[in-house]
Amino acid sequence: MCRFRASLLGLLTVALLAGQQTTRPKDVREIAKAGSSAIPQLQELLKNQDRDVRIEAVKQIIEIGPPRSLDPLILATQDNDPEVQMLATDGIVNFYLPGYVKTGVTAPLRKVGTSIKGKFTDTNDQVIDAYLTPRPEAIAALGKLVRSGASMDSRADAARAVGILRGKAAVPDLVDATHSKNSELIYEALIALQKIRDESAGPQISFLVHDLDPKVQIAAIETTGLLRNKEAAPALADVLTRAKDAKVKRAALTSLAMLPSEKSRPIYTQYLNDKDDRLRAAAAEGFGRLKNPSDAAMLEKAWLDEGKPQPRLSLAFALVLDGKTALSEFSPLQFLINTLNSAAYNGEAFPFLVELARDPKMRESLYAPMGTGTKAEKIGLAGVLARSGDADSVAPLQKLTNDPDPAVAQAALTAVRNLQARM
Repeated sequence: MCRFRASLLGLLTVALLAGQQTTRPKDVREIAKAGSSAIPQLQELLKNQDRDVRIEAVKQIIEIGPPRSLDPLILATQDNDPEVQMLATDGIVNFYLPGYVKTGVTAPLRKVGTSIKGKFTDTNDQVIDAYLTPRPEAIAALGKLVRSGASMDSRADAARAVGILRGKAAVPDLVDATHSKNSELIYEALIALQKIRDESAGPQISFLVHDLDPKVQIAAIETTGLLRNKEAAPALADVLTRAKDAKVKRAALTSLAMLPSEKSRPIYTQYLNDKDDRLRAAAAEGFGRLKNPSDAAMLEKAWLDEGKPQPRLSLAFALVLDGKTALSEFSPLQFLINTLNSAAYNGEAFPFLVELARDPKMRESLYAPMGTGTKAEKIGLAGVLARSGDADSVAPLQKLTNDPDPAVAQAALTAVRNLQARM
């Protein structure tokens, strides 16, 4: 009898909490103290009429975390309140990228009266490791929010989440979002497409290279290059010619350099000696990707004469593409590897090495310095091989997992897992 009464009381409590306004956010926090076993009750509270209760329920589900939190978070994306949707969105990302909710778009909502507007201007370069595969239901839920969230903020937040999770299945939703009239949503959708790298989306967003909002225009230009949409080269050349904004011009030339064509040679020639560092750099990259050995002498002279770090890195990259692959103290390739030690410019050198390592012969030449370099070089080169390595890269990376420096060993282990996930 006592056991029956206790069970009945438990059922009545759940019914009460899931029911009307008698439940308060502090009651939700009390329930959550039971940890993972409280997930079913918290999920029921997602049906509560009180918005504050639903918000607190989502927060507590996020706090409890894996392994049982994902299903209720997916369910919470169906709420009709934008704040609940955004908390659920960030919770889904946090499931795969622990700690995200502390820095994500909804982080300021933990403080009363704060706004999320500024968060959409933050650097957005987060992405999960390749060996992590989000559940299809999670990507589908986020894709639905991208198309039809309760507010533009919740749609933009969902687009950002899709990019972080590399949700390829939601690419049609992101492309649809680029036809919105809301700049923040368009921008987040473009950045997500950059992360997913589905080249089929390239032609569908090229109209945005002429957008009137510079932030959107630059993102669209960059995305066009990264998705290798060669059909957009004339439009990029037109933007380069007409643009007054230096940032727009730089983006246009950089993307043209990602779409190498002998037709663009006069443009690369025009800007190789430009007074703007970034335009010189982009022109050098264009010459390099043409892979014409007859350009090597011209590029080497420019490299030796160049005094600014960024165009010098681009010229080194171009020289390696043109066949200067030797590793010696002052060689272009060694210069790129050495720059992995620079806090200011390692972000410039890294993608160059990732691109170079797609060539099997070039990739092989990186194995020796990966074993003998500095800590930063070892970690950087492990990341390069995680992105561009092949079966032959597994053994060198596994050897690096035994490095005496724990940070290097962990980077190598992560690289192995990411590489094997791609193979």
